[in-house]
Amino acid sequence: MRLKGKKVVCLVEADFEDLELWYPVMRLREEGAEVLLAGPERGAVYKGKYGVPATADLSFDELDPEEYDGLLIPGGWAPDKLRRDPRVLRTVRSLHEAGKPIGQICHAGWVLISARILQGKRVTSTPGIRDDMENAGARWVDEPVVVDGNLVSSRRPPDLPVYAKTFCDLLAQG
Repeated sequence: MRLKGKKVVCLVEADFEDLELWYPVMRLREEGAEVLLAGPERGAVYKGKYGVPATADLSFDELDPEEYDGLLIPGGWAPDKLRRDPRVLRTVRSLHEAGKPIGQICHAGWVLISARILQGKRVTSTPGIRDDMENAGARWVDEPVVVDGNLVSSRRPPDLPVYAKTFCDLLAQG
């Protein structure tokens, strides 16, 4: 229970990658963290790419970045929607400026690109958005998990065990 007292928000929107949302959420909860799901609308049910549902505990309007110790962004097609929402981008920038852990996996890098926080950062993602990451000023590497300051990035579902553990480790340090 090394994360007891820690509070993390995980962004949710339709077509998230089911495992990339639920695996880290469950891992954090197992370690004692409180994890809330935030979506465009409180109480709305968002379905993952494979049909697994996730109910938003709160809306993006209700997000106060100061209340959270960390942020998770799952991949799938949800990041393409999330990156267009100014409330999401404000939250990402605020948590980043505060140096709080931000975990992103697969296509979630799109959200960090749109938040304009990748300049000079060493990251990974699904290879499909490598050019996008590099064009945003990041140094992309093909590794299961990469930590650069407060950013924890990972490639895809097979990397989830090391990604979730690394995010938990970084959160425990803060």
